[in-house]
Amino acid sequence: MHQYFAKLGIDPEIADVYLALHAYGPQSLMQLARNARLERTRLYRLLDSLSEYGLIEIETLYKRKLYKAAPLSNLQILLTKREQELRDLQQELHTLQAGYESQSWHSPLTHVQFYRGTEGVKQMFWNETKGKTENLSILYENMQGKTNLAFFERWVERCNAQGVPFRSIIGDHFLATQEQWYGRHSNERLQQWEGRYIPSDIFAIHHSTVTYDDVVAYYNWKDGEIFGVEVYNQEIAAAQRQFFELLWKQGSPVPT
Repeated sequence: MHQYFAKLGIDPEIADVYLALHAYGPQSLMQLARNARLERTRLYRLLDSLSEYGLIEIETLYKRKLYKAAPLSNLQILLTKREQELRDLQQELHTLQAGYESQSWHSPLTHVQFYRGTEGVKQMFWNETKGKTENLSILYENMQGKTNLAFFERWVERCNAQGVPFRSIIGDHFLATQEQWYGRHSNERLQQWEGRYIPSDIFAIHHSTVTYDDVVAYYNWKDGEIFGVEVYNQEIAAAQRQFFELLWKQGSPVPT
């Protein structure tokens, strides 16, 4: 009860009052204060919240009131309200995005977006699923070892559903993390992936780089530091593609 109320953002003391009502049945204010172990001044305010959430019923008798627990299913009203609020917020977000994107607050040729932490880098990975062109990557290590299995499977399913083609250049460290992961897992894989191995004496890979559309994304996820950068620029993306193709020609095919 306490955990569920907390997820709804409801004061945990409200759970205490509701549980006291449920355990002891209809009660006077004095009885309820004693059973819920609350001061009456505090209880008055909590009763207002309980009434707002539809969790309490009040029976008026001669010169006094009895309080009793209402069905817990009444919380469905609150959930429905929250769902509507979420839909309203989603619509407002679309409006804000449209307004923001219409402003020329940055160069029309270049936009740089920074991300920090695990969730920030996951957002960068998810942005790749929206790409319209081939996804070209130079990979330091596999992503699933960092993002966890559930996110990786959603990401793979989305990429496969979108039909995104991938070509990746990898080195020894990537092969080691890949072997370690698939030694313990047998999850889905990208359907349109092709890789080439390049030895470190030709090109040492120290971080991951991904190019798609007009975006070049850089990931650094090691030594306790988690951050990423997306550079939106057509010419920079074109230059990165040329660099990728030069390395690709020097690599050897990787079995899929």
